[in-house]
Amino acid sequence: MTDLPWIISTDDHLVEPPDLWSSRLPAKYRDVGPRIVYAPMDDNPVLDGAMYIEQPGTSGPDVAWWFYEEHRYSVKRLIAAAGYPADEITTAGITYEDMRPGCWQPAARLDDMTLNHVEASLCFPNYPRFAGQIFLRATDRDLAKLCVEAYNDFMVDEWCAGSGGRLIPLCMVPLWDAELAAAEVRRNAARGVRAVAFSECPAWLDLPSIHSGYWDPFFRACEETGTVVCMHIGSGTKTVRTGADAPETVHIVTMFANSAASMADFLFSGVLVRFPGLKIFYAEAQVGWIPYVVERCDDVWETHRGWARKGVAMEEPPSAYYARQVYACFFKDDVGVELIDKIGVDNALFECDYPHQDGTWPHSREVAEKALAGLPDDAVRKILRGNAIRLFDLDLQP
Repeated sequence: MTDLPWIISTDDHLVEPPDLWSSRLPAKYRDVGPRIVYAPMDDNPVLDGAMYIEQPGTSGPDVAWWFYEEHRYSVKRLIAAAGYPADEITTAGITYEDMRPGCWQPAARLDDMTLNHVEASLCFPNYPRFAGQIFLRATDRDLAKLCVEAYNDFMVDEWCAGSGGRLIPLCMVPLWDAELAAAEVRRNAARGVRAVAFSECPAWLDLPSIHSGYWDPFFRACEETGTVVCMHIGSGTKTVRTGADAPETVHIVTMFANSAASMADFLFSGVLVRFPGLKIFYAEAQVGWIPYVVERCDDVWETHRGWARKGVAMEEPPSAYYARQVYACFFKDDVGVELIDKIGVDNALFECDYPHQDGTWPHSREVAEKALAGLPDDAVRKILRGNAIRLFDLDLQP
């Protein structure tokens, strides 16, 4: 393909601006709601699953910290890595002045997107975690609900407004209540939002599983409004650990297992049967693992039909529901490209992961050209933009 289509990245992130909540919450909550405080870095932050346990230090230069109730989190170079070489990207804390403005300012983000051959971008949150898990752990649920709503108002009215459709809104919901979650989906759908963040494994968050039926009001609201359930890798907070002494490299490689487990969950849950119009989307897990998982689900569905299907009302094999209702994105997956016919060229989307360390900015065009070389032109167009336009009902040219 001589003229690579402009990319629609379906997994990027924003670094939340310092005043996102303090400028939107009622005055009585501004000293307890999420706010930025400058203090020294913790020398020994502990990564627990996909969340850090840390407290400000007592000496050294000040960095930006999010304070919210009793939770403390330092803004790290790791999440604002765009423009920095790999050797300089660590878990050290930084200030907003230490990161590219495109990490947290919408106008600057559009400039960085243009530089990167990206027309449109769907951004997951950073500080609240990828599905808003921070607010699930809150003591004051009234405040937590206001925080979720404030984030969504920022997403629609400030981050995406004025971008001409280039910044695609992705909202979160109150994870602690399926009815409240459904109401928030409908509130945001009424103003054009077609994507909502959800946990890949809610039971890992001590919430009801998707097998329980508890989440049906939420899934119904998503189906009726055409809102895609978006599950970023790590949104279950817990991750697969082979041992306490295993290096982080093992943890990084095996994190895709979260999404694989979640996909098996959905394919056998009956959710996709009860809600045939529901679409689910996996972000940043890559796609090369999908053919095996779907094939294995089909084999289990058939081979163990005499006993393992009890309570699972499925007239078709899992692969049929996958093909109609499940999507995933990738950006570093040569194996996935080789297996694209088994994955389904209509089920695969592209991502850039700006501004995280894994991200391909500002070389996403070259990455896409190399990754998709040899695929037919129509397949390239679908993966880079056409599938995203169809899935998220975007007002962009195919």
